[in-house]
Amino acid sequence: IDLAKKAISMIDYNLSDIWLDPFKNSGNYYNNFPSECDKEYTEILENKDFFDYDNNNITIISSNPPYSLLDDVIKKTIELKPRIINYLLGINNLTARRIEMFENADYGLTKLHFCKVYKWYGMSVIVQFELNKPSIISYDRIVWK
Repeated sequence: IDLAKKAISMIDYNLSDIWLDPFKNSGNYYNNFPSECDKEYTEILENKDFFDYDNNNITIISSNPPYSLLDDVIKKTIELKPRIINYLLGINNLTARRIEMFENADYGLTKLHFCKVYKWYGMSVIVQFELNKPSIISYDRIVWK
């Protein structure tokens, strides 16, 4: 819950924003979204599949996505065109190729917070991508030898 709150606290939101937690499960994110904003969720355990979700009015997406489906999650998230995307990822899941997927859709990586989660593999990172904003990092995909 505290880590979800940390991720949510990184988001500069407007009262008119509509929030989506695509992987609600325990509600750690959904239940901590600002109460004054509209919020929605999907949850496969409730037969509300994120990959079937089609509300293009969502302005903020924040959650802890399943790492095994991360490429598909990124594609679907980008398809919804929110203003802000805020996800908790394992550090090894944040790759140049995935950052490039966001950048090719006009999203810049604007915030990055490293954290250690007890019993999780290695370090984790909260990433925030914003539509039409420049990235705060640089990278290349050259294979250096």
